[in-house]
Amino acid sequence: MEWLPILKQLERETPKDVDIHMIAENYATPKRDKVKEWLARHPRFHMHFTPTSSSWMNLVGRFFADITQECVRAGSFRSVPQLTRAITAYKAVREEQPNPHCWKADGAEIAAKVQRAREALAAGA
Repeated sequence: MEWLPILKQLERETPKDVDIHMIAENYATPKRDKVKEWLARHPRFHMHFTPTSSSWMNLVGRFFADITQECVRAGSFRSVPQLTRAITAYKAVREEQPNPHCWKADGAEIAAKVQRAREALAAGA
């Protein structure tokens, strides 16, 4: 993904009195020197990075995949307002019949993974 063209477009198209908050995966691209320098010159941009390997971003992606599969691709829409109404109706049903996701993990397994990661980092340093 090319960040600078996206940032520049947002800068052009967003009213000047509005701050822009962007949530991004904790990945190298938005942390490159050119991007960091551009962001430093544009203080209304605020970057918020998700934790590395954060599972909640996967759930956000899954939510949009569900909308695409169960709503957008399942229908035929003649206008943007018609599509908007279909998505709104889909969300209303989903909110009435939630299917919460529960994470389950054994504490000892998590601690062992953290230890292995520390050992791998120490070996590579």
